[in-house]
Amino acid sequence: MSSTDTLAATSADTRTLFRFATAGSVDDGKSTLVGRLLYDAKAILADQLDAVARTSADRGFGDDENGLDLALLTDGLRAEREQGITIDVAYRYFATDARNFVLADCPGHVEYTKNTVTGASTADAVVLLVDARHGVLEQTRRHLAVASLLRVPHVVVAVNKIDLIDYDEATFTSIVQDLEDIARELGVEERLRAVPVSALRGDNIVTTSDRTPWYTGQTLLSLLETLPGQSRLMRAAEPFRMAVQSVIRPQGGVAPGIDASEFRDFRGYTGQVTSGSVRVGDEIRVAASGSTARVTAIWNGDTRLEVAVPPQSVTLEIDADLDIARGTLLCASDSVPVTRNSFTAKLAWLSDRKVTAGTHVLIKHGTLTVKALVATIDGRLDLEGLDDRPAESLGLNDIGTVTLRTAAPLPIEDYQDHRHTGSFLVIDPHSGDTWGAGISRLQSPDSSPDVPAGTHE
Repeated sequence: MSSTDTLAATSADTRTLFRFATAGSVDDGKSTLVGRLLYDAKAILADQLDAVARTSADRGFGDDENGLDLALLTDGLRAEREQGITIDVAYRYFATDARNFVLADCPGHVEYTKNTVTGASTADAVVLLVDARHGVLEQTRRHLAVASLLRVPHVVVAVNKIDLIDYDEATFTSIVQDLEDIARELGVEERLRAVPVSALRGDNIVTTSDRTPWYTGQTLLSLLETLPGQSRLMRAAEPFRMAVQSVIRPQGGVAPGIDASEFRDFRGYTGQVTSGSVRVGDEIRVAASGSTARVTAIWNGDTRLEVAVPPQSVTLEIDADLDIARGTLLCASDSVPVTRNSFTAKLAWLSDRKVTAGTHVLIKHGTLTVKALVATIDGRLDLEGLDDRPAESLGLNDIGTVTLRTAAPLPIEDYQDHRHTGSFLVIDPHSGDTWGAGISRLQSPDSSPDVPAGTHE
């Protein structure tokens, strides 16, 4: 399938969709900014607005010109409203004339960094808030590092509370310079844009503020409407990958009114297309064994398709009886990932329990879960120097480099080349809790030898 065909097949449902996440330190005003964005973009239902107005009046909130505590529009948990902080990721969906948006409002507290990792993992952009009074803080550096590790395509810095420094241009310029220096160290300087805003008063959120005549750039909403949102299109242009979620064999167990004899020999492999495309007649390969087969049918529910693209969930029929089960990675026959028993990765550690060399874990890669060992701790990211320093362990919210050894070969790829097949979760083998989120760094000189496709160590 040509790249033109792929883009045409996906453009109908992806060209207007843009995902972004908010991040920043606690009390930087993320929830208020999101509320202001929704309010000024007229993306709030009347009953929601009435409820916020009543609660704001009960609390005597009067700083906003409309008498509204706009943070209440996103802080939905009772504990969030009582404490005035964001605890969990709050997803909001809204649209403008230019684009449809999925917004993830992430917490600012250090202990909730794992929620920021979750919110940013699928984002086309991260809106990073910085309090104009305080400038760059440790959590600002941490969130920039997370955006860099996750390869988020765009980072928009909203220098908030600009009204509290009397709209001073020099302060804004100084903060932006600090951020650009950090971004340069992290390799994300080309993705960085900055806007001076006041979430409380609405400056440069949806409309240009006459209180910042020195700023001639776009408003926050205008940026979000015009930044390229190409993550899904880029996925469609990559080689075909689909991790099998289940194998369907009806064997007489079909819905009432359907002739079971028609599906007596049916065998289908279900999963989500994470990259590339697959068409009826294409030759595909099983990554682990190297076995090949041709696709004879593609189903989306009870609808037959000629082609499947990301992020469709489909069922494939093939012309051969192969050893395929949950966790098997199906791929394009001319682009087969190498299976590995050992690899180097960057970990964002999300648990109170420290990880050290020798720790036994589970690795969840796609739909496959295997036993693994943390062989070595190779370094921990220093948020001041923005480089890896020697470390014997990783603790809560640390970002570090490790070497992992798995009990079974994994068809894992370098995250820089394949965002989905290059990422994984680290799980507690006893409780099933998520301990960490990882991205593979196979181009590192510390990576161990590869295992050719179709073989096992």
